Amino acid sequence: MTHLVAPSLLSADFGKLKQEVEMINNSQADWFHLDVMDGVFVPNITFGFQVIKVIKSYATKPLDVHLMIVQPDRYFEQFRDAGADILSIQYEAVTHLHRNIHAIKELGMKAGVVLNPHTPVSVLEDTIAETDLVLIMSVNPGFGGQKFIENTYNKISRLKELIVKKNSSAMIEVDGGVNLENAPKLVQHGADVLVAGNTIFSSPDPTETIKLLKK
Repeated sequence: MTHLVAPSLLSADFGKLKQEVEMINNSQADWFHLDVMDGVFVPNITFGFQVIKVIKSYATKPLDVHLMIVQPDRYFEQFRDAGADILSIQYEAVTHLHRNIHAIKELGMKAGVVLNPHTPVSVLEDTIAETDLVLIMSVNPGFGGQKFIENTYNKISRLKELIVKKNSSAMIEVDGGVNLENAPKLVQHGADVLVAGNTIFSSPDPTETIKLLKK
């Protein structure tokens, strides 16, 4: 499988959200990546159900929703109804990971688990076989445009080993500081999905940047 590209709408111009969504629809991008932050789990607040519904109404590609919120399980059904196709929760924000993964899948979405930079991949030893996606944060979550953490390459390799060992079909997604320089190395180490926000939306030609990231 060739790797996927998921532009992060956190870096989009919300004053022309419809045009930004249509640009991604018409590009070689595969998913939309949506970061939901509550100001509690991370020191930033982004958007919720209403904005996701608007994006869904224009989008022709899957919505990959990353919840950076406390007690995410209270809202799984609402995110499904808003249009999430993939729903990822922070490992650090839940007490009952196994239960949460199954609750997401029972609602008809793919279930992802997100690891912050300080969280080792070994914590997924007992749940990786049932997880559809693991998102490795390559910056500290909360804000776009941060510097990439170099240890991410080793972390991807360790996660790939665990996936193979446990005969899991989980995809590896990377988010934070992804650019045209480090993208090839991330894919070489085992990344299946590249999330890029600033790199795409600050580019003079976002469609061309997406095309280059797909290469």
